[in-house]
Amino acid sequence: MPSNDVRILAQAAVPTAAVGVIAAVVSGVVAGGKGAIGAVVGTLVVIAFMGLGLYVLQRTARSFPQLFQMMGLMLYAAQLLLLVIFVALFKNTTLFNPRAFAIVLVVATLTWIAAQTRAHMKAKILYVDPDASSKGDKPEKTGHSS
Repeated sequence: MPSNDVRILAQAAVPTAAVGVIAAVVSGVVAGGKGAIGAVVGTLVVIAFMGLGLYVLQRTARSFPQLFQMMGLMLYAAQLLLLVIFVALFKNTTLFNPRAFAIVLVVATLTWIAAQTRAHMKAKILYVDPDASSKGDKPEKTGHSS
């Protein structure tokens, strides 16, 4: 992964993990050990789903830039659908507290989205390839010309 991608991943994962730790402590106090386990599992699921999604989206942006926006919308819809399915599968589990799990899943997802948005806004990503002009490539004309 290029350094910008790693930086954005870290800037989204670290706040999400911090919120997960706080949520695990609060869930442990409110719902006991099973609440803390539910919070940790919820946080790990969000970091895994969203991290994998960010990786797929960055690969798509490099390989097929024309599909980037459509892929981003489809990816977020698929992630949210998978998270809903994950909650539905584990709603009657005895391994952890399902309520703590679901609440932390939502809070961690919102934290990830906010942190990733902030990271993208702060990133200094070039939208013009500076190497293209040094290699002698002619810039491609785009748009309508009269």
